[in-house]
Parts: sequence; C-alpha cells; structure tokens
Amino acid sequence: MQRSFKLLSIFFLLMPLKSIADTSITPKESTVNAAKDVLTRSVGSQIADRFSFSVDTASAQPEGYSIKVNSDRVHIKASSSVALTRGAYAYLKQEHNNMLSWSGANISMPNKLADYQTEQTTPFKFRYYLNVVTHGYTTAYWDWARWEQEIDWMAMHGMNMPLLAGAHEAILFRVFRKLGFSEEQSYQYFSGPAHFPWNRMGNIVGWDGANRLPKNYFDKQIALNHKILARVRELGMTPIIHAFAGFVPPATKALFPDAQVRELSWAGGLPSHTNGRLLSPTSPLFVKIGKMYIDEWEKEFGKNEYYLADSFNEMDVPKADTEQALLSELAGYGSKVYESIRAANPDATWVMQGWTFPYHKDSSGELFWTAKRLHALVSTVPDDKLLILDLANEYNKLVWNIDPSWKIYSGFFNKQWIYSFIPNMGGKTPLNGVLEQYASMPVEALNYSKKGNLVGFGFAPEGIENNEMIYELLTDVAWQNTAIDIDKWQRDYATQRYGAFPKVLASALKGLNKSALGSFTDHPMFRYQLRPNTPGQSFSKKATVHQSENFTQATAMFLSASELNASELYRYDAIELTATYLGLVADDLLETFLAQSLDARDYQLLEQAMSILGNVDKLLLEHPNHRLENWVALARSWGDSAQEKDYYESNAKRLLTTWGGKPVNDYAGRMWNGLISDYYMQRWQVNHEALKHNKAIDLDQWEEDWLNTPYQQKGEGFVDPLAKARQLFKHYQGYFNKP
Repeated sequence: MQRSFKLLSIFFLLMPLKSIADTSITPKESTVNAAKDVLTRSVGSQIADRFSFSVDTASAQPEGYSIKVNSDRVHIKASSSVALTRGAYAYLKQEHNNMLSWSGANISMPNKLADYQTEQTTPFKFRYYLNVVTHGYTTAYWDWARWEQEIDWMAMHGMNMPLLAGAHEAILFRVFRKLGFSEEQSYQYFSGPAHFPWNRMGNIVGWDGANRLPKNYFDKQIALNHKILARVRELGMTPIIHAFAGFVPPATKALFPDAQVRELSWAGGLPSHTNGRLLSPTSPLFVKIGKMYIDEWEKEFGKNEYYLADSFNEMDVPKADTEQALLSELAGYGSKVYESIRAANPDATWVMQGWTFPYHKDSSGELFWTAKRLHALVSTVPDDKLLILDLANEYNKLVWNIDPSWKIYSGFFNKQWIYSFIPNMGGKTPLNGVLEQYASMPVEALNYSKKGNLVGFGFAPEGIENNEMIYELLTDVAWQNTAIDIDKWQRDYATQRYGAFPKVLASALKGLNKSALGSFTDHPMFRYQLRPNTPGQSFSKKATVHQSENFTQATAMFLSASELNASELYRYDAIELTATYLGLVADDLLETFLAQSLDARDYQLLEQAMSILGNVDKLLLEHPNHRLENWVALARSWGDSAQEKDYYESNAKRLLTTWGGKPVNDYAGRMWNGLISDYYMQRWQVNHEALKHNKAIDLDQWEEDWLNTPYQQKGEGFVDPLAKARQLFKHYQGYFNKP
C-alpha cells in the first residue's frame, strides 16, 4: 500500500478540522481515538481494526508501551497517543515484517495471529524531529495532505517533539504593523517562502520576497498552521515554535532612532540590501517585540511551551574590548532573550540550536564558543527554562574531529538538552553516513556520568525524503538504551522493506556499509550538478558523491536480487542505486572533458555524459520522491492566479538551484527527474555549445530565465524501469576498472 501525495486546493486547505474539544470525550478516549485515527490512515481500516488501544495512567516516565496478542487481536497499552502508535508499528515491523516509508509501504498481516507479549520503554522523554531549514528544503510548500502524512509518519515512528515553522511570518507581520511599520516596510523584511528559514535565523531579509510575496499568503499560512497544530496537539506531541530572536526590518532605525541595530552578513554573494538586521537585546524594544510576538501568536494559536530563538546562528557576536566584557555582554544577551519570552509566557522554555557552538571558529581557527562563553550566555536562565538542541553529533566526530559538544560544554551546565544528528544537508539525495556510528554513538552520551539533564534524542535533517534506511534506524535508536547491532538490524530492515532477505542482498548491504553507508560527506554532490567551469578556471568545486569498487559491487549484488522484483520498494531502491552509479560515470566523463584544453576538447565525452544523464533522468521518473514535477506542483498549488503560481514556482526552484549567491549556488543537489534533464543537462549543453563556437554565454541570465519559465515535465519513463536499470548498469559496470 502506498499513500497518495495528492495535492489539495486551497479550498480544502482552509476547511476546518474536526473539533478535538468535544467535552463528552474523556482524555483517555481522546488519546486512544487520536492513535487509532493515525493507524487507520497509515495501514488501512482492515488492519487497524485488529488493534485495540488502552491508556496506562500508571506509566509516565520513562515512556513506553506493552503489546499483548491473543484471540487474533493486538492489544497495545501506553501512556500517550504517540507511544500507542509506536507500539503498533513496532509490532507490525517485528512480527510481520511491515514498513512505512516516504517512498511507500509494505503492509500486511496474516489472518491468524500467534500469541505474543512484550513491552518497551524509551530512555528519552522527547524524540525530536526536523530542522529549521527542513521548512525550506522540504516542507516549504507542503499542503495539508502532505503534512497530515508526515505527522502520521512521526507518530508511527514514535517521534513526539517536532520543530515547526508555526506561521512565524504571518504573526511577525502583524507585530510589525502594530509597531508602526508600514505595509511596505514590513514586507521588505520577508524573503520568499522557500527562503523563510534563513529569514527566521537572521541570515537574510527580503531575498526573493519583499513586495513580490502575494498579500494573501499569510492568511493561508495561518490556516495551514491551525491544522498542523491541532493534529500534533491531538496526538500529545510537544512542538517547538519560533519566537522573536531580534531580527527586524531594514526600516527599524527610521522608526526607532534610539534602537541599537547591527547589520549582519552571512554567506556572501547576496546583495548587501539582503543583510539581516539584529536588534540588540539590551534595547527595551527587544523585550517589547518579543512579548508582543508571543502574545499575538498565542492569541491566534493558543498557549505553547517551547520557543526557539537564536541570535547568533552562524553569525559573529558583538565585539568587546576584553574577555570579561564579552562574558558580561553575553550574559546580558541571554538574560534579555529569555526575558522577552518569559514576559509573555512565564511557563515557556527557551530553545536554542547548538549547531553554531562547535561550528563557529575565530580567526585563529579555535572555537569561538568556549565553555566560559557559552556558560555566560545561558547563566541567567533557570535550568528548567532552557533547552539546547545539540544538533550535529556526527559532525563533531567525523568532520570537525573534536569532542562531543556535551563534553566540551560540561553537559551543557545542567540545562535541558537533546542529543541529535544532522544526517542530511540541503536534501541531497545520495546515500551517505556511517550507519554503525548512528547505531552506537548516542549510547555513549546516555552512559556519560556528567551528561547533565539529557532529556531527548532526535535528528535534524536539512531535507528529508532521502536515505530512508538511516531515518528508519534513527527512529529505532530513539527507543533503545543500548547500541543496535547493525548486521541484525539490516537483515530485519530488508525483510520489512522488501518482504525477503536473499543471500545476495546480505552481501550487497555489507558492501554498502563499506562504501556509501560507511563514509560521511557533509555535502555529497555530483559534478554534473555544479556549474561548468569557464576556460582557465581550476575546478572550484569537485564531485563528492562516494565512488569505490565496494559501491560498484554492492550495486551489482543489489540489482541481482531478482527474487525481490515484485517489491515496489525494492524497485525504487534499485533505481536509486543505479541512478547514483550512472551519475558517477557521467561525472568522470565530465571531469575528463573539462581537464582538456579548450581547443582540444573531445565533445563526444560531453555527449556521452549527457546521454547517460538522460537515462538517469528517465529512470527517476519512476521514483515517487525524486521528481521536480512534485515540487513544482506543490508550490503552484499555493497560488490563486497564474502570476502567483509562477512566483511560487520560481521561488521553489530558486532554492534548489541558484539559491541566492555563489557560496550557496547549487547547494541542494537533488538527483531528480526533470531537474537533471531540464536544468543540469541544459546548463552544460548551452554553456559548451557557446564555448565551442566562441560565443559569449551569460549563465546567470540563463539560470534566471529558467527559474522564471514554468516547468513542464517532458517525456515518458521506461516501460520496464527495473530491467532498464539492470541493463544500463551492466553496460557501464566495468567503467571504473578500465585501463
């Protein structure tokens, strides 16, 4: 069974959800009903009706569930809706080899059920999910149908603390207007919707938005957020919502001459007018706006507990003459940010992202955020009113080669904190990540004697709908207090996903663990996804997708598992592996071509690479997640007129391609049907056709024209894409072994 990604019109988006405030329903009944609804939507009523749920009021922490099967009925008992749904999913996985994933599902149950009994707890109060920028790289233009599916995915996988965008812009717009900013001055602050995450973090203002943003956008954002919040609250989830972090419109100094406002620079390459503006927390205006924002948000959506505010994410902090002055200033910042939240909601908890603390280096290459400096920032905030998201534990270990942040910062000084990974940057598609590390690293923190107030585990991918094995593993890690045996886990995973585990598949997975799933690259990109170099330039950017003989052999063995042909999920994974391998072959041809002098280039190499990529593009037309047309259709669904639809589409495509400047150009790196043929291939071809004939080419203008031309999916896929994938792989299998 595969759940549909059908697009809803704004009419359906604005339809009210069923009320969950029915006073005739007890809290226990509400908990059970919410869980049963998730199960029914996820696996269908025929299977869902074989489950009965009950609430265990005696169980609070650690959260868990018990499963008992008798008389062909599955009884799940737990203390929350999410624990109930996780229990149901664990039973379906462990006893009947079922799986739910973004690309589809493998769901079935026999008529006769064996008696069974087990129970499970989690060591983590919170199972955290999503990243600020996931709401750009993946969810920017989701409709309610897609959000409902994702919330169900969270519940079935046992995740209970999502980081949500929370209609931040719509509420902030109201606050700006109440402060006296004109409509035009307010709109100058907002970027395009796909770029909102960086707007929220103060990296940019106005980029691809400003007065281009349709005036009805905020009403739609509010309506969608009501639906999202109603559902996560119905399930007893604890959402994290954005607060005011100090970022203000460019016109702030004109309205408030005494306000201390600092202009920020972020990635470079963007026009200077898009630089963020940070209001000093020492200004009385900071606390005033912070309180106004939460008051306005809670008036619209009701009370919330966890509010995210980061003033320094990937940014420089204000300079001070002495270390002591800096520590004092940081303490003042922390005090004022928390005060701006507490003033509106004394029960609220301030949430901050921990990414920047190990990431931010000073001019000498040393960590700017020493233990003393971070302690100063959080020192005035009560221990139970601050939550630190320690986002990127694999980066500390595998990229920066430093101790975990929770060791560097003394278990985060007894504040609440969540252990997390960032398995993906930008929504990049290739397999990537050290599976063994994901399975074992969190246990080290659990067993650390000075871990402080560790309250949760989670993952914060910049983009999702990729690398599904890693995310399935991480949701299981969240319910374990010991390391997971990867060999056994992968056997179970393959059986759950494909319905069987033939011997050759075991060899394929071992090969992947020695190659693409045994190495970590923070930005795995193909060369074909990057701009062609102009003559005389060195290769400023290189291909970084894993390529090795182990990967080639693993792909060969995976494709040879013909007994799995009937599995839809196997076919999707086989297509994805083949597309990755063929992309590596095309990359090598392109690099050979670029290494030649301009007057001696063999254009047959370019043509051969384009032919391979054309086949990759056609293969991916069969994959439900890797298609540009899905992305474009979601974006266009937000528009009421052709002009609005065209704007939303161009904004959505911009994020995936030019983004906004050289440092982040091509950052998202999607291996998608349509994006390959219509953008990456065309860019290579028009560039080198011009060079071949000594004609000038303005790639900036070509890219801009593409962004502003509505996309139409062209061509048809292969009649038998799995057979074609095997044929293409066999043809190029020996490519990297050639003399």
